[in-house]
Amino acid sequence: MFERVAADVVVLIHAAFIVFVVAGGLLVLRWPRVAWLHLPAALWGATIEIVGGICPLTPLENALRRAAGESGYAGGFVEHYLLPLIYPAALTRELQLGLGLGVMLLNVLLYGVVATRRQRRRRENRRGDDGKA
Repeated sequence: MFERVAADVVVLIHAAFIVFVVAGGLLVLRWPRVAWLHLPAALWGATIEIVGGICPLTPLENALRRAAGESGYAGGFVEHYLLPLIYPAALTRELQLGLGLGVMLLNVLLYGVVATRRQRRRRENRRGDDGKA
């Protein structure tokens, strides 16, 4: 029973991590310091997809499921849980590469917005300090 619950918790953590990797840049728009957590997470997530790797949480989940008397699954988390929800076909190498590049592009755009906002604020602060309007 413990192993099954632990495997389910790993799935939830894995899903939350993926959401953070994909959309965490939106949090950075509001709280710029989140970037210290998000950048390494996004880099890890994109790298795993681009190189065709499997996140270490997947084998952990499978080991817990087998320990609970269930069967594990082949492939990665995205292929097993997310892809059936989004795409009817199996995960292809091209799709995996596209997902990784898409995560990188989305986050580059979001961080560009963060940088632009920060630069604009600095200019406005300098104008205020100089007494110029």
